[in-house]
Amino acid sequence: MIEINNVTKDYKKGRGNFNIDLKVYEGEALGIVGENGAGKTTLLRQLMGYVKSDKGNISILGLDAYKDSAKTKKYIGYIPGEINFPDVKTGIIFLHNYGDSLGMKKEDYAYAEEIISRMQLDVRAYPKRMSKGMKQKTAIVAALMLKADILIMDEPTIGLDPLMREEFLKLVLEQKERGATIIYTSNTVNELERTCDRVVLLTKGKIASSVKVDDVINRPYRDYKIEFNNNGDYKLFLRNKMQIIRMQDKYNQVSIRIKKNDVPILMKTLTRYDVKFISEIKYDLNSYFEEVRKGSEENERND
Repeated sequence: MIEINNVTKDYKKGRGNFNIDLKVYEGEALGIVGENGAGKTTLLRQLMGYVKSDKGNISILGLDAYKDSAKTKKYIGYIPGEINFPDVKTGIIFLHNYGDSLGMKKEDYAYAEEIISRMQLDVRAYPKRMSKGMKQKTAIVAALMLKADILIMDEPTIGLDPLMREEFLKLVLEQKERGATIIYTSNTVNELERTCDRVVLLTKGKIASSVKVDDVINRPYRDYKIEFNNNGDYKLFLRNKMQIIRMQDKYNQVSIRIKKNDVPILMKTLTRYDVKFISEIKYDLNSYFEEVRKGSEENERND
């Protein structure tokens, strides 16, 4: 559906993005995460044709994202990071004007009404004076009501309260179920884990890692923190051959990584020691990307 080939937009002083190569497949939900200034929003604006790349090219459904942006927008529902509305009297006028400009028919607005109800949006309000949350909801309705082939969303849950955030995630999963291709930037890992098939880490404008969410959540390893009641048992346990993540001699604590299938063996082994507690260390996308960052920092120091 989307091919990003060696794309660079250099704003100088390390800002922008550099040599981005990425493919997004039909029906795939791709998450993009990264620190502020990593180049996430720039990349989405390049996809929308709002920013011209310094080099490389982006293809959407075989069309050039910049040169053919008037055509590609017909296939895209877009939630921008910065929302600005035209000067119209009400939210419903804006939504109808926007939908009509993209070829929506009268019968298509039934789904828009459903989203408006579910997001608890007051469409009678004057868009330019809406709160941040109301503006976000209006942008969400505008993007989702199109039932577009592609959804591009830049931090779409900013400004939403927890209940509306949950309802929005349900809507995204419904869009995914109908076969929409989704690109979704967020620094909230829980959102990406729930909605995305794959997540890309952007850092300093470059792709540092790309990983399938299922490979992280269902990885074949487990991490455990174990504390012993006495230093003797702690030192004795360390003689076992295992992958040690962290040692805290002061507290007789050790964190280890073992194969999922070896957990019963670990539990049986621990019966021979005076254990104060054992707890599994949660491993998620945050944990994975933190390991990627640490590995990158170590490589830079070694270089």
